[in-house]
Amino acid sequence: MHILLVASAFNSLTQRVHVELRDHGHTVAVELALPERPLAEAVRRHAPDLVLAPMLKTAIPREVWAAYPCFIVHPGPFGDRGPSSLDWAIQRGADRWGVTVLQAVEDMDAGDVWASVDCVVPPVGKSDLYRGEIADAALAAVLLAVERFASGTHTPRPQGPAHAEYTPVRIRPYLDQSVRRIDWDADSTETVLRKLRAADSQPGVLDVLCGAEWYLHGGHPEGGLRGAPGELLATRAGAICRATKDGAVWIPELRRRRARGRPPTYKLPAVQALGDRLPSLPELAAPDSADPRRRTWTDIGYREEGSVGVLSFSFPGGAMSTTQCRRLLDAYRQACARPTSVLVLGGQRDFFANGIHLNVIEAAEDPAAESWANINAVDDLVEAVLTTTDRLVVSAVAGNAAAGGMMLALAADEVWCRAGAVLNPHYRLMGLYGSEYWTYTLPRRVGAATADRLLGEALPMSAASARDLGLVDRVVDCGPGDFAAEVGRLAARLAALPGSPSRIAAKKAELERQECGEPLAAFRERELTRMRRTFDDPDAPYHALRRAFVHKRRPQSTPPHLVLAATTATRTAAGADRSTRARVTGTALDDLSRRPDGWYQES
Repeated sequence: MHILLVASAFNSLTQRVHVELRDHGHTVAVELALPERPLAEAVRRHAPDLVLAPMLKTAIPREVWAAYPCFIVHPGPFGDRGPSSLDWAIQRGADRWGVTVLQAVEDMDAGDVWASVDCVVPPVGKSDLYRGEIADAALAAVLLAVERFASGTHTPRPQGPAHAEYTPVRIRPYLDQSVRRIDWDADSTETVLRKLRAADSQPGVLDVLCGAEWYLHGGHPEGGLRGAPGELLATRAGAICRATKDGAVWIPELRRRRARGRPPTYKLPAVQALGDRLPSLPELAAPDSADPRRRTWTDIGYREEGSVGVLSFSFPGGAMSTTQCRRLLDAYRQACARPTSVLVLGGQRDFFANGIHLNVIEAAEDPAAESWANINAVDDLVEAVLTTTDRLVVSAVAGNAAAGGMMLALAADEVWCRAGAVLNPHYRLMGLYGSEYWTYTLPRRVGAATADRLLGEALPMSAASARDLGLVDRVVDCGPGDFAAEVGRLAARLAALPGSPSRIAAKKAELERQECGEPLAAFRERELTRMRRTFDDPDAPYHALRRAFVHKRRPQSTPPHLVLAATTATRTAAGADRSTRARVTGTALDDLSRRPDGWYQES
């Protein structure tokens, strides 16, 4: 079928639906629902068989849903209605939730139901849940609804007492700040965590801190520190620790409340956001991960089991600032000093990485200089992975990866990816040529022609399509909460394979051959020359696109590369240049432009 996705933004769920429908053989186009852009006219131009709205904050006009079948993806179970469905579920401590695909009608969320799929609700932030369990349930519901619609024989289930299995409708109001507000004197740690998680990553919890109003973003428990309720206790890795009445929580990011007539504000690491307002606090080192009794938070951790080391990291939004890259590089070097034969990079849940930290760059006194420092810090990390020759390195991509984050993953010997991850191996929508040794790692996996096409199309792709191209070595089909354990099992198996020692020896010989021919430093120098030219040019599109991304500015129109219908992604495998695949040191276990279009990816 020809399916048109209508969305308020090309966010993570819209991208996931986009890639999965393409994988299932449908042609898919996208139209953003924008002010002063008549949606009905756009829909008529596409003449779709079906209109599908994965994430839409406004109602579909009558002239559209009356003329075309329109399905809405609602992040709530059957009978649930309202704009804050998922927020309410988390704040009230639900352990199960669901996603419903229903037909658009006059009243919001009131149409007949074509599919509804339940899921678990783990104790994680809303954005993590949304990209994980909710996205998995949404895709199952979407694919079922599309299959039922295509059959022409399915009768959707109405919401109302006319149905024999009547389920009472629950209309939930918008969850505003009056309900989200934290009472630090009265709320328990668990209550505080639920409120913080329900507001992550938008809109945050409005609070007063250090004499100013801030939105708090993210929340993690701390089991060892205590203080007066609301008191700031410590810092770690840019986050602040704040006391509750019976414990404490870590808050990684803050966003200043927008003043009247001022530009929109944006999230920053909490310590950086507070700046001189922050009182003198102890900076706590990351705890020893070998101590399971300590309930605390850290964004970088290391654990070891037998011959396998796992270096995990989790940065908000997948962005990697200069400081975060340097800390991760230090941790990587320490992990490489351990007596292991397999090192797993990643392996938890949610984002793997998305490249340089645009918010931190925007906040810098000299954004061009910070851009340069940031890209070099990422390059240093990628170089360390590429030149590791005494063990096998596996990138375990639990969630979405894009741009430099995707290229970081490709530096490893093997790339293992959770089935639900969405990958964006391109840079041009941010007006960048790119670095992170992509001119070396991407062509060696997929060939030069396919590398150019991926960078030029700038479309998301599924883990399955990436595997078909050779971009990913293994797709792990499991839920977000099971990925770490499954990766640990597979890594132990890889370490025990009799052929692994010879592969490690071959890595060293291959790197020596590469350095005698075209050294890795040459790839980096060419890439950074292009990047430096962009950073230092105040008129380069990158600067305007970065500001638009950071300040969440709406695009004026749907980017052209999304308007054009994308055909099934399986065609990409046939066009891949396989001539260079033999150069890839890490194969999977056999048995198991000047003016870019604009950047509109959301977390």
